[in-house]
Amino acid sequence: MDASLLAWYLAPAAALMLYYALRRRRAESAHARELAAAVAAGMTEPPSLHPVVDPLRCIGSATCVRACPEKALGIVDGRATLVSPASCIGHGACEASCPVRAIELVFGTERRGIDIPRVDPNFETNVPGVFIAGELGGMGLIRKASEQGRQAIRTIASRPRRHGALDVLIVGAGPAGIAAGLAAIEAKLRYRLIEQEPDLGGSVFHYPRHKIAMTQPVELPIVGTMRFTEVSKEALLAFWRRIVSGTGLAIHFSERFERMERIDGGFRVVTGRGTCEAAHVLLAIGRRGTPRKLGVEGEERAKVVYRLVDAAQYRGLHVLVVGGGDSAVEAALACADEAGTAVTLAYRGDAFSRAKPANRERLDAAARAGRVDVRLRTDVSAIGESDVTLAGPQGEARLPNDRVIVQAGGVLPTELLRSLGVDVETKFGSA
Repeated sequence: MDASLLAWYLAPAAALMLYYALRRRRAESAHARELAAAVAAGMTEPPSLHPVVDPLRCIGSATCVRACPEKALGIVDGRATLVSPASCIGHGACEASCPVRAIELVFGTERRGIDIPRVDPNFETNVPGVFIAGELGGMGLIRKASEQGRQAIRTIASRPRRHGALDVLIVGAGPAGIAAGLAAIEAKLRYRLIEQEPDLGGSVFHYPRHKIAMTQPVELPIVGTMRFTEVSKEALLAFWRRIVSGTGLAIHFSERFERMERIDGGFRVVTGRGTCEAAHVLLAIGRRGTPRKLGVEGEERAKVVYRLVDAAQYRGLHVLVVGGGDSAVEAALACADEAGTAVTLAYRGDAFSRAKPANRERLDAAARAGRVDVRLRTDVSAIGESDVTLAGPQGEARLPNDRVIVQAGGVLPTELLRSLGVDVETKFGSA
């Protein structure tokens, strides 16, 4: 073939390859800068479930980067890398998209362990008949929590029925519990669904007003596909209430699970309203059922609360918010939006590494504008009737205060699990 003719054919391919190479180089440079910024800010600890990439398997295809809706992954030095660890919410799209199976989802890191109940692939614990689904098992995502609830009930429905007892007692009316209840109706199981709060929603019930929840399409038994992607707290709760009304799902509100004991063929369960027998128990409760407290003088005062419901009630007051995650940052920003409210946000860490990038950006802007007084490496020493004492890098400081909102997360109900005989293991970067 004539050389000029060959060049004519090869030129477009060469141009495309050059374009691709330059585009790839720019993207890799941007990802490297993002990773360096995360390291410099101390934001290197993923909050929960997250991907670990095998560098020997990874071929740098970037399918995982495109699949990640939080843009937490990038390509650095030709390999997939978690460039924004604090943004990762562990929904697993990256693992599913990898063509060479180079990604594994794990809990915890070498520095920070996460307590996770041990369950099998059907979400049954080491105690036969006791299942765990949703946030308590480390999976707070609405889609995955719902799927776990469905799968646990599917396993229960495949087993022989016990005469005279419930087939399953479901504890918790969050995403996992609601999906489990619907699956129980579909499978014609004898079930009881209890919830210690006066309304459904689980963790969503505790969100501040108008907070946006993000999810992927969820397949619910009886109902079909729930196609929300971004939805407000109020709209999501209203949707779930319509499901309850339309399906006849029975939820016993303000009924707290207290204890249970093994009996022949199942369990005798004691709640705040009495006793029942069940062949199986599904714990679909959250990890925040017991708020983590500060353990300081004055914390018992009525002005101390552990969740923000409506920022408007703090208008014109001096408010201290304590915590370093999204809940704390969002609470501080919501209060700062109210006219005349003086907001201080105290966190013992060096950076808000557990908060989403968008929340960190909003907080930085609010701090620069003087709307939120941000105090890092700071602990609460005491809570007085009209003030609080903070201990930070510059020593102790006493600030005027009317309300304290503690958003320090929740304590895993380890004692409850251990009292049931459920094994709990601390994950340090393992599946």
